[in-house]
Amino acid sequence: MTSIDPFRIDIPQADLDDLRDRLGRTRWPDELPGVGWSYGVPTSYARELAEYWRTTYDWRAQEAALNAYPQFTTEIDRQTVHFMHVRSPEPDALPLIITHGWPGSIAEFMKVIGPLTDPRAHGGDPADAFHVVAPSLPGFGFSGPTRETGWNLRRVARAWAELMRRLGYDRYGAQGSDTGALVSPELGRVAPGEVAGVHVNGALGFPSFEPGETEGLTEAERARLALYTDHDRSGYAMIQSTRPQTLAFGLHDSPAGQLAWIAEKFKEWTDPARDLPEDAVDRDQLLTDVSIYWFTGTAGSSARLYKEGATDWGQPVDKSDVPTGVAVFPGDPGIRRVAEREHHVIHWSEFGRGGHFAAMEAPDLLVADVRAFFRLVR
Repeated sequence: MTSIDPFRIDIPQADLDDLRDRLGRTRWPDELPGVGWSYGVPTSYARELAEYWRTTYDWRAQEAALNAYPQFTTEIDRQTVHFMHVRSPEPDALPLIITHGWPGSIAEFMKVIGPLTDPRAHGGDPADAFHVVAPSLPGFGFSGPTRETGWNLRRVARAWAELMRRLGYDRYGAQGSDTGALVSPELGRVAPGEVAGVHVNGALGFPSFEPGETEGLTEAERARLALYTDHDRSGYAMIQSTRPQTLAFGLHDSPAGQLAWIAEKFKEWTDPARDLPEDAVDRDQLLTDVSIYWFTGTAGSSARLYKEGATDWGQPVDKSDVPTGVAVFPGDPGIRRVAEREHHVIHWSEFGRGGHFAAMEAPDLLVADVRAFFRLVR
């Protein structure tokens, strides 16, 4: 099957009522006094955020905002793939496939799609325009759940190459964050003749280091190097890469559990200068992201991507010849000499504000950097 079918998000009212009912009946855990976030999400914080989700947050308004963008589904390699496809009004725009990560979704891109597709309307140069394709990763959101094993990064990249072929794009760029920062370079390896360039923010991989290789690093680079081995930050990945099915029981049944599991990452990965997740990202946009996981029941299938790809972590790959740009935001690892081992880096930027969820935290900086990089390869 190669058909591309229109898609519209329409969560049944019964599911919204069920969410509010479950949130109202949450059995809250105790917490130790005075430990803050060091043991995980404080119950006091989770209760307040859950109450906002239950009584104030407006899913229907967010659903309408998402539906303002054209969406579609198609089947690739026996898997449903959902995607936004927003064409630019500029006829010479460069196609660009943008890929989210975990715990992200297409909701991440709500502040960047407009400036990317229609720079003229956002104070930019129309020569920087893109036709944006924003898929949901297999197993995530409206592309989920996955129905078989084997959906690792390379298989996703092959699916993206097929998606762009079906859309009639024979030359395009790729941009990604988090998991998308791994999928997008892989797409360049899978389809080097079609991918004009790859731009990423977030980590480019899980490198190992040879003796002496880290000598001469700057203070900022040494701080980023420590992030690669910070077990407090990687505990979630160890669980998702080993026992995603066991984890799924709690997250699939408890919206408070799903909320806390994702909110913790927004606390840890957003701009270190911000105290709380909602100080870094819009609270409603965060809850839209959580809601997509909840309403689609994809906590478990999204976690399976870690299980499928764990054997590749830290393994060397052939160096890509595709031009690559990297944007490093506060709190993210990023060392140029490490990136250059496996990527043809021609553009490198470091920023003093924003964080891991740059499309939500600092969309202006991310859009400007994407534009600057692709000017080099259009």
